[in-house]
Amino acid sequence: MANLGVKDAFARAGNVLHKAILKGSGGRVGGTGFGMPVVVLTTTGRKSGKQRETVLTTPVHDENRVVLVASYGGDARHPAWFLNVRDNPDVELEMRGKKRSMTAHVASADEKKALWPEVTAAYKGYAQYQKRTDRDIPLVILEPK
Repeated sequence: MANLGVKDAFARAGNVLHKAILKGSGGRVGGTGFGMPVVVLTTTGRKSGKQRETVLTTPVHDENRVVLVASYGGDARHPAWFLNVRDNPDVELEMRGKKRSMTAHVASADEKKALWPEVTAAYKGYAQYQKRTDRDIPLVILEPK
C-alpha cells in the first residue's frame, strides 16, 4: 500500500470495513447507501488474476439488470473495479444476500443517455461527480448469465 495515494488508501480501507460490516451482519447493517442498495461485486484482477471484491451501490436495478456507476467520486481516473470488468466481464454479484453470476458490459452512449436521468434521480451526487471530472463517467450494466 506504500505507493497508493491517500484517496486510494482511504477507498480501500473503507471498502474492507464496509464489506466486513455488511457480511458480518448478514446484510442487516450497511445494506443501503445514499438510499440505494449496496452490492458486493467480485471481479478478476486484470493484472493479478486474483478475485477482487468491491462494495458499490446500484442506482438502477431489477431482476434482469443491475447498473453500476464507475464514478470514483469524480476522480480523473477510472476505479480499479471498472478496469477489471472492462477486461474480464464475467463477474459475481451479491445483492441482498443473494449471489449470482453475471456478465458485464460498459453502457453504450445510447444506453447511458437513456439511463443517466434514472441514475441521477436515484442519487444526485453522480451529477456532481461528473461535473468534477473531464472523464466521461461510465455506466456498467450487469445481466444474468
